[in-house]
Amino acid sequence: MQGGSSGIGYGLKYQARCISDVRADTDHTSFLTGTLSLKEENEVHLLRLSSGGSELVCEGLFSHPNEIWDLASCPFDQRIFSTVFSTGESFGAAIWQIPESNSSTLDCVASLDAHVGKINCVLWCPSGKSDKLISMDEQNLVLWSLDSSKKSAEVVSKESAGMRHSLSGGAWNPHDVSSVAATSESSIQFWDLRTMKNVNSIERAHVRNVDYNTKREHILVSADDESGIHIWDLRKAKVPVQELPGHTHWTWAVRCNPEYEELILSVGTDSAVNLWFASASSEKQASERSAEASRQRVNPLLNSYTDYEDSVYGLAWSSREPWIFASLSYDGRVVIESVKPFLPRR
Repeated sequence: MQGGSSGIGYGLKYQARCISDVRADTDHTSFLTGTLSLKEENEVHLLRLSSGGSELVCEGLFSHPNEIWDLASCPFDQRIFSTVFSTGESFGAAIWQIPESNSSTLDCVASLDAHVGKINCVLWCPSGKSDKLISMDEQNLVLWSLDSSKKSAEVVSKESAGMRHSLSGGAWNPHDVSSVAATSESSIQFWDLRTMKNVNSIERAHVRNVDYNTKREHILVSADDESGIHIWDLRKAKVPVQELPGHTHWTWAVRCNPEYEELILSVGTDSAVNLWFASASSEKQASERSAEASRQRVNPLLNSYTDYEDSVYGLAWSSREPWIFASLSYDGRVVIESVKPFLPRR
């Protein structure tokens, strides 16, 4: 099904690539996004969906010193978030706190300064109020312990992925907080944080992004540059259990819905957001599903949101209202959409 957009829009002042759900805000449907301007002072926008769901309101606008290439909200404190940034000559990463006053100046909680090369992402531990987070550059994984009250972050351990592997990103396993999936040019690597060792891998070229299914243990979804989307059962990961066509150009990111295990979103450089129905259930479970669900499984593309004028890089489900998602195109356009018409019957 092809469709335009009936969503709620919001325009940033500059180009942008990243947006994050504010999971710790249990009272509002909120998102954080940051801009990517080389010459101008960059901005972080705190956006909230109005109580009636008809308007996207900027609740905070904050100055950020450099281009923002990655942004992630802290899962247990709605005022804290991380950014990976570039000065144009080098990369850095830091933890920030939104001020309680009306100030537009962010408070730098800690600098993640254990890297030399290009930093790709910062991952927050998905479990509870853990003080652990990971930063990743092209060659290294660094595990940190954060103390926001003391404004400090200490390196717990650091390990090299080796010169043969160029890491590009990853995802923290919500079912096993000692496990992290890291993407590289030629594989998906699985790291045990207790030993900081690569304990397994899936050989796969040009994996751009991965995400764990939070409702189904052992299920991982990957986005490949050219070959679409693959769903993996990590207990038997030699071949994917399902393949989806992805996008007409590069598939840039995938996100599993936090509540509805069959729903997956993807974005790409073809200026589209795709909503997929992807059931990796057993044949017995599949046979018990409704006729509509079976039809959707045969035709996995539920909807394609195409009302964008630039590549779409940013993507986030709302954890508070899991039928809502935010997308961000490179020209700085944020769009909020509802997938309620496509929710599986229960």
